[in-house]
Amino acid sequence: MSIHPGYEETSMKKIAIVMGSGSDLPVAEKAAAVLEKLNIPFTVRVMSAHRTPEAVGAFARGARDEGFGAVIAIAGKAAHLAGFIGAQTRLPVIGVPVKSPDLGGLDALLATVQMPSGVPVATVAIDGSANAAWLAARILAVADEGLAAKLEDEARLMAQGVEAKDREVRERWGDKR
Repeated sequence: MSIHPGYEETSMKKIAIVMGSGSDLPVAEKAAAVLEKLNIPFTVRVMSAHRTPEAVGAFARGARDEGFGAVIAIAGKAAHLAGFIGAQTRLPVIGVPVKSPDLGGLDALLATVQMPSGVPVATVAIDGSANAAWLAARILAVADEGLAAKLEDEARLMAQGVEAKDREVRERWGDKR
């Protein structure tokens, strides 16, 4: 497995972004952008629970030994990828259901979120891969003070953005009574 280009070898755990189909790439790119912003090493793969189950199983079983700290599994329609991975690793798995034209992603959401007891899969919103990356970062930050500090900085920046927008809106409309 290779680390995403541009990242130095580090003691920080990596994040795996696994998508069930190449058509899920636009959703995966949002997760990758967050991980790049936070300088978290990651690997992106395309593997199907239905078409390449042996490859998915081998990946999931070896993920901890490969230095991964969490897996983001992105899949639409039947969306068995996150559960399939979660059944074969004890790493945290975050499922991202993908919107489809058929049922709007509800099928993928239900397939991802309805896991049996003992096989947990955290699930974010339909097409919510950015939040999956933020959650994966929080998981790694439990054991990484530097990353925890970065997340605090990012939270401050987000708050400052909201405060700036609030000032802009109040200046434009003031207090209309």
